[in-house]
Amino acid sequence: MTAARPALSRRFRMMGAAISIGAASMLSSVPAFARGPDGIADVAEKVIDAVVNISTSQTVEAKGGGGSNTMPQLPPGSPFEEFFDDFFKNRRGPGGGSKGGDNPPRKTNSLGSGFIIDASGVVVTNNHVIADADEIHVILNDGTKIKAELVGVDKKTDLAVLKIKPPKPLVAVKFGDSDKLRLGDWVVAIGNPFSLGGTVTAGIVSAKNRDISSGPYDSYIQTDASINRGNSGGPLFNLDGDVIGVNTLIISPSGGSIGIGFAVPSKTVVGVVDQLRQFGELRRGWLGVRIQSVTDEIAESLNIKPARGALVAGVDDKGPAKPAGIEPGDVVVKFDGKDVKDPKDLSRVVADTAVGKEVDVVIIRKGQEETKKVTLGRLEDNEKVQQVNARSKDDTAEKPVTQKALGLDLATLSKDLRTRYKIKDSVKGVVVTNVDANSDAAEKRLSAGDVIVEVAQEAVSSGADIQKRVDQLKKDGKKSVLLLVSNGDGELRFVALSVQ
Repeated sequence: MTAARPALSRRFRMMGAAISIGAASMLSSVPAFARGPDGIADVAEKVIDAVVNISTSQTVEAKGGGGSNTMPQLPPGSPFEEFFDDFFKNRRGPGGGSKGGDNPPRKTNSLGSGFIIDASGVVVTNNHVIADADEIHVILNDGTKIKAELVGVDKKTDLAVLKIKPPKPLVAVKFGDSDKLRLGDWVVAIGNPFSLGGTVTAGIVSAKNRDISSGPYDSYIQTDASINRGNSGGPLFNLDGDVIGVNTLIISPSGGSIGIGFAVPSKTVVGVVDQLRQFGELRRGWLGVRIQSVTDEIAESLNIKPARGALVAGVDDKGPAKPAGIEPGDVVVKFDGKDVKDPKDLSRVVADTAVGKEVDVVIIRKGQEETKKVTLGRLEDNEKVQQVNARSKDDTAEKPVTQKALGLDLATLSKDLRTRYKIKDSVKGVVVTNVDANSDAAEKRLSAGDVIVEVAQEAVSSGADIQKRVDQLKKDGKKSVLLLVSNGDGELRFVALSVQ
């Protein structure tokens, strides 16, 4: 028995050798491109001198007393997180603090990445790399350090443009067309991860138009090329050496690359950079509407097949949409010749359109397509073009006499009810006084104090009006009913409820 083991072991070793040889033979037959393109080295050599490190410094007020030993609470990935981590681990002196308990202001430093787009000294990076910095320096690939001037930033896309005065001619890169990227295309990231400047990594395009709910204009390129802290603001290249994205975000529980990185596509970057260079700020188009998604239930109620577009929930009285004749209940399906699949599409295309431009807006109203001409205004920082969310209210007061429909207790608006629910005089309709917890209305987040303004795009003023419309829809074989709902301040949204 024991003598058989070495022989058996030898057989396994021989089999293992055979498998290894077979695997080697199989690998040798696979084309080199299947293991990665040969052109990565050529791309890196071509563009490496255009990729720069961004060094920033900021004066931070230190707290005295017992809090001097506490590391500040910073969000993961903050440009100052790495500095503070190193600082608090390597402090000298008793308890790591200064003598006397008084801490003077300290200068902090951080590093990120960027790239040169104009040989005259124009540099692109992320806004979060240079945010709140007192001083910004650009470090070239050969180590030359140059003080930079901030040209402008756009917080919504997390982009910034810098200007330097170079002591010698610079190498610049140009933008490519991110719309031409395909899933699986090879891309190259170059940057300054963990302060290791000039680092080149490669991977593929994992996804396009990725919305991760980080901002109103999310449309990221997702890649598995290794992107880590310090890569922020660095370029993502295609194999022609053109910039097709700006590396901005990673998803990682550990802080290191796990193969999920995001880059702002060049199509977005080009428009933002051009405006920052020209105006020092962003001048986005403004339609003057509040919009929400067209769910399958809403689409069925509006006779829209398939479900698509952006449903207009409200129109700003001072906005461009009002004089153009766009109304709540309209569904925008095309803007300036571009299809609108969802609210995000409309937000992006409106923002990218020049202020003052007259555009055709195709809407669906009561099942029919109409075209409206709109001259766009300018979106100010305080303007909101977002999806509408329901808000909840507490209802502890005595309930009035009501009528039940759709899992709702409904009452005609009165002075007392307006006072109880803080409903403005301009809001007309039927007030909700209670919601059945097991109803579809509760799932759709209707709550006491909401006001039903329209049912199936017809105004209502009593619970009886609502019940009459619901009964008719049931008779017509409809599965759902579309409600136009207002909160106390007059902000509108559409809600589709089952009538079954």
